[in-house]
Amino acid sequence: MDNNVVFNITVCLVGFVILSVHIVNVLLKKERRRDENALLSFLIFTALHFAVYFAFSLIRVYYTSDALIMGFYTGFYIANNLEIFLLFLYMLNYVQLADKTRRTLAIVNVALFSVFVVLDFVNLFTHMFFYAEAGIYVRAPAMIASQGYQFVMFAVVFLVAITNKSLNVREKTAFAIYCFLPVVAIVLQNIFKGYAIAYLSMIVAIEVLFFFLSVQRNLALMEEEKKTREAQIRVMFSQIQPHFIYNSLSSISTLIHLDPDRAQQALDDFTEYLRLNLSSLTSTSSIPFADELRHIETYLSLEQIRFGDRIHVEYDIQTKDFDLPPITIQPIVENAVKHGILQKLEGGTVRLKTREEKDAYVIEVEDDGVGFSLDASQLDSSKHFALASIQQRLSMDRKGSMTIESEIGKGSKIVVRLYKRNAA
Repeated sequence: MDNNVVFNITVCLVGFVILSVHIVNVLLKKERRRDENALLSFLIFTALHFAVYFAFSLIRVYYTSDALIMGFYTGFYIANNLEIFLLFLYMLNYVQLADKTRRTLAIVNVALFSVFVVLDFVNLFTHMFFYAEAGIYVRAPAMIASQGYQFVMFAVVFLVAITNKSLNVREKTAFAIYCFLPVVAIVLQNIFKGYAIAYLSMIVAIEVLFFFLSVQRNLALMEEEKKTREAQIRVMFSQIQPHFIYNSLSSISTLIHLDPDRAQQALDDFTEYLRLNLSSLTSTSSIPFADELRHIETYLSLEQIRFGDRIHVEYDIQTKDFDLPPITIQPIVENAVKHGILQKLEGGTVRLKTREEKDAYVIEVEDDGVGFSLDASQLDSSKHFALASIQQRLSMDRKGSMTIESEIGKGSKIVVRLYKRNAA
């Protein structure tokens, strides 16, 4: 075999093995993020691309023809473009972009990809990029133009990554290296003909991409989950403070003499409240909203026993058919009661609403209490720590969001959006 054939076969074999390891690594995850699903598609297609080129390099040693050359390299250049297409989809899922920007870039990507696929087929008749002569691949003068889609999209990925404020330096560097290496390799491959330099650079670039982005994000998410878990435990303990337990039991004790039936119901509610809080401590997955609603109703019934007509509750539950992280809405309701309406002598009203939108389930908690400052330091204070914690938990992996509106003297409104899994 010629040196270039040995080089190409070795590169493809090594690349296929490395990619296979990464594919298995991603597949073994119990839950995959959207960016990991996009990465998986990219890795699988690239591994198949390496395998096909490996097989072609072996076949070509023993058999070649003009038809084989034209057919293979037409598919080869389309596959190269498709890899960049999938890489771009991975970037769109990884990077936080405004919806309008995301749609615009997606349209540009599809349009350019389609144009160059058509040009690759046109080359079969015009030979403007390459042609075959006596079973040998021959580059045409305009060959470099066939990689136009790749050059443009590498530039787009580079600019989006470098200018995006949600990415750290490590992430920006990873995207920049992935864009830089293949471009240099494409130029070198047009100089050192016959050697699959682009494949070698792709292996290096994928390693950088995988370890700098996928592994780094997983480590960062593990750290975030640890902090969130600690925050969740802190919220839970704040909900079962000794004074709340004492006051609830004191109210139940008084009711035993005045209204035994109501006292029994209150005791059942108190037991259920403690059970739900303790079970939330060990919960690692989402729970049905119906369970959270029952928790909220139990909490409010206990508070109404203590404070009577100072607490009014209004429900507008249009949907219950969704899941959410445990201890998400109940602390918001508790915040509205303790730091909102009960700060007024006459009390007030808490309103809980739910509705379904096209891409999310929406929960609103509104009160006509005293309101509070939206200053970040205020949210991190002991009074409103639960709100800051929930906001952080929901923002992880874009599973949800929370907006806070409050005006001192008029009340507050918290809106939680839980994004549907198939939402873009």
